[in-house]
Amino acid sequence: MSKRQSPTVRRRRLARELRRLREAAGKSTGQVTKELGWAAGRINHLESGRHGTDPSALRDLMRLYNVEDPERVEAILALGRQARQRGWWHSYNDVLDGDYLGFEAEASTVSVYQPAVIPGLLQTADYAAASARASGAVTEAAIERVVTARMERQKLLQSDLEVLAVVDESALIRLAHTPEIAKPQFTRLIELGEGLNRVNIQLLPFSAGLHASMGSGFVILDYADELDPSLVYLEGRTGGTFLEKPEELDDYRRVFASLMRSALSETETLKALKKLLREV
Repeated sequence: MSKRQSPTVRRRRLARELRRLREAAGKSTGQVTKELGWAAGRINHLESGRHGTDPSALRDLMRLYNVEDPERVEAILALGRQARQRGWWHSYNDVLDGDYLGFEAEASTVSVYQPAVIPGLLQTADYAAASARASGAVTEAAIERVVTARMERQKLLQSDLEVLAVVDESALIRLAHTPEIAKPQFTRLIELGEGLNRVNIQLLPFSAGLHASMGSGFVILDYADELDPSLVYLEGRTGGTFLEKPEELDDYRRVFASLMRSALSETETLKALKKLLREV
């Protein structure tokens, strides 16, 4: 099991536990708000994981929910402390989706499909800069912050994280006219594919034809601890969307499995990457 911890994941775990305890106590959010004299919406924010809370508020909730076991109370307080910490990504919320980075930071497996770009965990610094520039980052300072955050994020590859990446051929062909970016990026993909057993890269070729996720990329985040249910992340230009309903996860798992079947094998992908590298 991973020793990595993320305050974002712990805040979500705390939120789920607070909701479970409230429901077990047979109380509505309105009753909790009234009995504790809290502002309207505070308990909803806590149970949605949008905000952490202070120890005194957690103790008030434990008393209201009749949680008397000292070890149980301390476990909740410990979750609260972990949820209030700040991850490195908080400093980059202006250029990247901090919520996604927080959820990724404690994941055990990241399954990603990108239809037009190299996944961020696999990018070189030069590719990350070019991608940020093309996406509309208007200052060199902002571009540099994107690159710094991407490189910091890639430290996960030195941990026990497993990465399953399906990369569309279009993402590679787009680099044909920028060999100074393409060569290091292709080399990086080859090195990752050959050197890390926990990184599985599969190329989805044009010859696969129409497939299950035309024009739409997504990420599935799985966790080692059963207390942390899996998530699907859909990235948007102005923000991302998280899906967590079982039927939504099942649907995206089916799509990802279909993409992996349509894609080249790991061995065939490495051959294709080496061929592209020779031709650049």
